[in-house]
Amino acid sequence: MRITGPTGPASTTPGSTVRRTGTGRFSLPDTDGPQGPSASGAARTLTGIDALLALQGVEDATERRRRAVVRGRSALDVLDEMKLALLSGNLDPAILGRLAAIAAGLKETTGDPGLDGVLAEIELRVEVELAKLKPLGSV
Repeated sequence: MRITGPTGPASTTPGSTVRRTGTGRFSLPDTDGPQGPSASGAARTLTGIDALLALQGVEDATERRRRAVVRGRSALDVLDEMKLALLSGNLDPAILGRLAAIAAGLKETTGDPGLDGVLAEIELRVEVELAKLKPLGSV
């Protein structure tokens, strides 16, 4: 079966046969000194999946700020939940675990001095509440 047309295989010319040397051995060309990188091999362009992976590693200031705001709001939500649980007399130890996990994430800086200051105050409040509710025997 022969396929022809714009989607078919490219035709070969009669003079395009592969010619081989008679030695059949591999040898490197002789060079007098060390060669630097060639212009074509010096810069490798990123394509396809490499470019996507490289872009995922780039983080801008707005993304850091957005994540920091989310962490701060989460900490405040858990503090409110803890307050309601204390007022009702039903403090769940899982709330303290979530509060401790959130406190670790509040230590990251965003580069925005105002936001970093607010997050530091939220972190301090979280640490104080955790210290107050820690059993007396544990250090």
